[in-house]
Amino acid sequence: MTHPVTGASPGIAIFPEYESLYDLIASEVAGLSDEHLDFHSPRWEWAEWSIRRQLSHMSSLIYRWLILRWGDTLFPGGEHGVEDVPGLADSRFDRRMDEDRYWELAVVLRQLERGIDLAQRVLRERSVDFLRSNTYLMDWRAQWPLMIKSHETGVTPSPEPGKGVMTLEATMRHIYFEETTHLYNIQRLKRAQGLPTVVRVPRVGYWTLDGWDTSEP
Repeated sequence: MTHPVTGASPGIAIFPEYESLYDLIASEVAGLSDEHLDFHSPRWEWAEWSIRRQLSHMSSLIYRWLILRWGDTLFPGGEHGVEDVPGLADSRFDRRMDEDRYWELAVVLRQLERGIDLAQRVLRERSVDFLRSNTYLMDWRAQWPLMIKSHETGVTPSPEPGKGVMTLEATMRHIYFEETTHLYNIQRLKRAQGLPTVVRVPRVGYWTLDGWDTSEP
């Protein structure tokens, strides 16, 4: 019997897709060689990062959002259990993990899985009301006027210039949309190398928007 979702329901009730997210991503990159993982091209903007670096970003962004940005709200005592926050979320590499420490595919995937596990922990421990009532003042990047079209609720421009307001619910949606969009990039990188794709990327998130770069090799 399915119980109706209420404000008191755990957040995972409105984000069940997180349960299968890691397996979806890992299946797409299983068995790839270093040559496949490190292919990149200046021909397309989405190919500037290789598959390996797409994965590194997909992992790092979870830690950046949940610990660096939402840490005071979610883990006020620092009880997130993540040991290397600087290397995972705040390295010298552009929006990616420390590539000197996290480079081999198995290592990158392990941190991605742990990040997704952390997201699921947040969703199990916090209620729907909690997700919807807590907000974060974020930087309003150039892509947000387009990206906001994927969010029915939870993301609004702030009166403060260059800022936006995002609920925790919208943050969890944003993380998932980032993962699906970069998974789509991974598939394009595979197609550019003549490789078959494996999974069906959920047709949700930023890559589905009119105006998003969906160019193909």
